[in-house]
Amino acid sequence: MSSAPPPLFALAPGLHLVLASASPRRQQFLARWGLPFLLCPAPTEPRPARRESPQDYTCRAAYAKARWACDNLASCGPTPLPPGCAVILAADTVVAVDGDILGKPVDAGHALRMLERLSGRGHEVVSAVCLLLPDGTGGQRQRTFFQTSRVFFHAWPRSVLQAYVDTGEPQGKAGAYAIQGQGAVLVERVEGCWSTVVGLPLTLLAQALLKEGVMRPATQNIT
Repeated sequence: MSSAPPPLFALAPGLHLVLASASPRRQQFLARWGLPFLLCPAPTEPRPARRESPQDYTCRAAYAKARWACDNLASCGPTPLPPGCAVILAADTVVAVDGDILGKPVDAGHALRMLERLSGRGHEVVSAVCLLLPDGTGGQRQRTFFQTSRVFFHAWPRSVLQAYVDTGEPQGKAGAYAIQGQGAVLVERVEGCWSTVVGLPLTLLAQALLKEGVMRPATQNIT
């Protein structure tokens, strides 16, 4: 039986990471880094405003999720976290084409229509991150950023798209596909960061958490 790989990062002493997301993919990313975290997902998320850009919307949605988690920390764990020790991480991801934000499909027919619109062309995937960090006075300061990748679908026939919809994977996925799952077959190429398409811009997030002193490399042994 293979053992788990050693952790890549470690949280700074005295800090607790709170993930304001129910996404299994985001949880897996943090777990693979070796970071412990408390889950505190918001029950709802805001809807895009008329003519709101994908970048503006994802940043606003990520902040709304982080703010909800901050206001409800007492109900998200077995014991309340000590003041000034919680680092709250929230994220939001959308698919956009022709300036339109494609959310999660409401049913199988909606998923098929989304995929037909994406087939044979490129689209944007925008992932935003909001961090609420202790400010040293018992409050929080905000840091928000986003990253955009371009994804290009092969021109698949309707029968293939329908077969993918029939797997059930598109449900609950922005743009009706999961690049980390069976939906990978739909994608011809990606321009930009793959993890951004999955739902979390890992390089930007790692840079931010290291710079803010939230985490450090798990081993300091450098030869």
